[in-house]
Amino acid sequence: MSKGAENQRLTPDERSNLVAFIDGELNESESRAISTKLTQSVSARREVDALKRTWELLDELPMPRASESLTQRTLTEIAKIDTAGDKLFMSASRTARKVLTTVLVACGTALCFVIGLVITRWLIPDPTARLARELSIAEHYQEYREIGTLEFLKRLDESPEFGNDPN
Repeated sequence: MSKGAENQRLTPDERSNLVAFIDGELNESESRAISTKLTQSVSARREVDALKRTWELLDELPMPRASESLTQRTLTEIAKIDTAGDKLFMSASRTARKVLTTVLVACGTALCFVIGLVITRWLIPDPTARLARELSIAEHYQEYREIGTLEFLKRLDESPEFGNDPN
């Protein structure tokens, strides 16, 4: 092992991950990188030992107790937040019901419109469709009016000029 590797210090990223390393919470590659550095570097091992001793000393300190008023205020604030959450949920639920009702009314209206349109198309005849079918009659309407009656057409049919040749 070289003298440089023995004094190699931990990088800031590795130092920030030391607590997670000690607790066994790092992923495999990060844990392996720190372990390798610890086996090769005396100064890195000193940093880890210092951190472990610091944590052990912190465990020796007395744990402060929260005052009763702090506990009461905290519980009151949590209850307020819980109540506000219920109010928000109820408001969102009412809004969702209103939106759903509006959508259903819009769909029902659209359905009635479509049904009315279909019924109107099938039951009520279109006057322009009849006109299109009988267009030739409409184009010659004035000529037919001048003819007058069917009697005139019968006489024309019987006349030798227009009728069948009797010979």
